[in-house]
Formats: sequence, structure tokens, C-alpha cells
Amino acid sequence: MLIEFTIGNFRSFKDPVTLNMVAAKLSARDPKVNKNNTIRVDDNLTLLTSAAVYGANASGKSNLVAAIKFMKRFVLGSSRETQVAEEIDVQNFQLSTETADKPSFFEVVFLIDGVKYRYGFEANREYIVTEWLFHAPKIREARLFTRDEKGIDCSRTFKEGRGLEEKTRPNALFLSVASQFNGPISTRILFWFKNIGTISGLNDMGYRGYTVRKFKEGDFQKEIVSLVKSLDLGIIDIKVDKSSEVKTPDKPIFTISVEAPQELSETIQRKLEKAFGTGSSIQPMAIQTLHTKFDKSGIPVSLESFDFGRQESDGTQKLFYLTGPLIDTLANGKVLWIDEMEVRMHPLITRAIIGLFNSLETNPKRAQLIFTTHDTNLLSNKLFRRDQIWFIEKDHQGCSHLYSLAELKVRNDASFENDYIQGRYGAIPFIGNVRQVILGEE
Repeated sequence: MLIEFTIGNFRSFKDPVTLNMVAAKLSARDPKVNKNNTIRVDDNLTLLTSAAVYGANASGKSNLVAAIKFMKRFVLGSSRETQVAEEIDVQNFQLSTETADKPSFFEVVFLIDGVKYRYGFEANREYIVTEWLFHAPKIREARLFTRDEKGIDCSRTFKEGRGLEEKTRPNALFLSVASQFNGPISTRILFWFKNIGTISGLNDMGYRGYTVRKFKEGDFQKEIVSLVKSLDLGIIDIKVDKSSEVKTPDKPIFTISVEAPQELSETIQRKLEKAFGTGSSIQPMAIQTLHTKFDKSGIPVSLESFDFGRQESDGTQKLFYLTGPLIDTLANGKVLWIDEMEVRMHPLITRAIIGLFNSLETNPKRAQLIFTTHDTNLLSNKLFRRDQIWFIEKDHQGCSHLYSLAELKVRNDASFENDYIQGRYGAIPFIGNVRQVILGEE
């Protein structure tokens, strides 16, 4: 489970900011939200099941998701995918002379089997500046290893790292190297990172193949159909064949029999477009949806087959593709980040998805959902606690700041949605005189 995530000097984030999933101690007079919005770990720690991040366009919401996505990718692949002289694909804050020569900062605090870990690193384009790993098997935090300009220092507890210091390249993470040599602690941590899901609500290329493959193989098939049917899309059943097409903008060019793994889909998409032109893509295995057909009296008489890609709406397609990551996250207690979750979805469907995480019945493994959104319909004290609502606001120097509604003075009976639209919480666009621009008025 995720406890907190901190980034600094990355894209639009100049100073370190922290998304904290620890439940705040709210006033006893706060509106009573379903207690299943929280996860009680022990007497000293209670976590949140979900968090919503609001902000104006270009405020930095997508950069927050991009940061955890980068950290995950770099942790999982730095030891085997980077070459000796290859640059690290990190992007520092570019609108200040202060940050030009400073490294980007990433740190995550999380739980694995009841043990708290704190892992992080600082990196520039050329090398890892610092790296650290601590754990708290009981109460007090203890060091496992640290890395700085003097070298790598492993504690007695982190025996798996001994002898690997010289095998670690300057542009590779020591944690990743230790995992390559089957270190038990490092492997456990890399597996935790692997279970972080990051998807875009704007582009389903990153998870469509995953859902279709899982459906075809029988994993979550009943759950996917059940979830799609419950969302009132008019779909009775779903069928998938066993082949996929790689298409150019003009026509299919060849057929493949397997879907690419989720984490490779974006790389494959870029390579396809480079080889065959913009618009080329892997089209998912042919999908058919079954709908009820009625006679003139409105009595069901048969089932009608629809071609999923051509006859179902963009919103229906997104919802189907999203079911795979959603069900996998809930079934295995993972952490899922979604950027622009509400795109092409009705507010009630978005609310229903959030409800899956805020319910002990549908989320017994206590998975966590973190998403960015513009959907103000969700800003309700009947759906969220104040500490589950976050805002990102960019200042006049182009620097993004992250803060929670729980940090602000808010009346117990406040309308979160109305107050946000009126600018009382910040994190809204300051729109100029659009009429003047269009009509040329003085």
C-alpha cells in the first residue's frame, strides 16, 4: 500500500511536493463519510483508499502521474535497459536558474506485508546523485543502504547488496542491480513497483491490449462482463477472437496472434508510427458485443452482435478497456494511477468506479486509486473525506504546488463543488476576457 509519494525538480514541480495517503485526523463534526474510505493498518496508521487531484489545465496534474510512471519504469529497468553512457530520461524544472544544475528528487513510502519502506533517489541526466533505502520492521526506521558521491554503503541487514557496489553503473539504480542478483528485499520492492498501474484516460493504447488479453485467456472474464453489464451500456455479453491486426492509416498490413504486454504498448506504438506513419497501431483482437433485440411489442426475441470497434461508442470502448486494470487492481490490492479519469465517461459511471475502491465489499484487498480529474460533480463530502481531495496550482513562475483540502479552513457544511468553482480553494484557471478576444471589444 502507498503511504506517500514525493517529487521535486521534475517537470513543473520545482520544490518538493508530497501526495500523502495517510488519513488525517479530521474534526469530529466533519460529515461522516463511509468508513471504508480508509484502511486501518494499525493503531498508529490509517491510509486512504482513494485520492482525487484537481487543477486547471497545464497546472501539473499529468506531471504528477508522469513522475510515478517515470520512477516505476526507471526502478524496474535501469539496471538492464540503460547502457554505460546512456542519458537518464529525467526532466528537471526548466523555468528557474536555481534548478538547472540540480538533480530531480523521487521518494516513495509504502507497506509490504506490514513492513514500512522508504526508498528514493536523486538523479540528473548523467548519473544517480544519491539513493537510499530504509525500513521499519518494528517501530524505529533503520537504514538498509545509502548512496552518495562517496559510494554505496550497505548495512548488515542488506547483505544482498554486498559485492554489487562495483557492478552498479553511475546511471543505474543500486536497488535494481541488487534485484538482478535475486536479492530478497530488493526483489520484493521491485515487485511492489511492478504492481503500480499508471494509465491515461485520454489514450487507451496503454491498457486496451492488457484487458483484451486477460479476457481471452479467461482471467477476470466473468468479472469484466459483470462490470460492463452493471454500467448500463446495453451489453449482454462480450466475445473476443484470437488474432490482432497491425494497421496503417490506409489498411491492415499483417496479423499477429498475441497482444503486447501493457508496459510495452507505448514503445510499440512509437515504433509502428515511425515505421509505417502516424495513425499506425495494433488493433485489438476482434471484439463482438451482444445486445438484446426486441420485436415491435418490445419483447426480447434474440441477441444481436455488434462490431465493438465500429458500432460501440468511444466511451463504451474506454470503459471496457479500463475494466482489466480496475479488476486486476482490486483483486490483488494494487495501486492504480489514472490521469484524466473522467474523459468520455458519464459522471455517475466515474462515481461508480470510485465507489468500487471505497467499499470493503468490492475492495477487500484494500487497493488504492489515485486519479486526476476536472469533474466537479465528484467534489462532495458524501463521496470523499477532505483529505482525499487534492489540488495542484501553478504560480506566476510556472511552479506547481500540491495541497490537500484538509489543509484549508473549510466549514463542516461547505459545498466543496461550489466553493471550488468560486475559487475559494484555488487551483482553477484565471480566464481573461474571451469575449473581447473573439469580438474585438475594447
